[in-house]
Amino acid sequence: MLFGRIRPVEVREITVEADGIDAARAQVDAQVPPGWALTDAAATMAKASVLIILRAKMARRDGVDDIQAADMATLRSQVPEGWQLVSVREA
Repeated sequence: MLFGRIRPVEVREITVEADGIDAARAQVDAQVPPGWALTDAAATMAKASVLIILRAKMARRDGVDDIQAADMATLRSQVPEGWQLVSVREA
């Protein structure tokens, strides 16, 4: 018997502008909902501007569930659309 752990695959991107990198990061952190994690952030400064533009990506990390099946093919077929299989263990 195989046991699999699955989680939702959902990613969002946000862009904020601020006077400095710390202020931009604070704006991004305020927009990350519970159960989500910041996965990537890239800061740029526009020409002829003092504003920092921070483009950030976040991914959903909550909603973990377990599934089981007799073989790997069946286990994979049980993963719903919008979810990913993150680990498999054998009993």
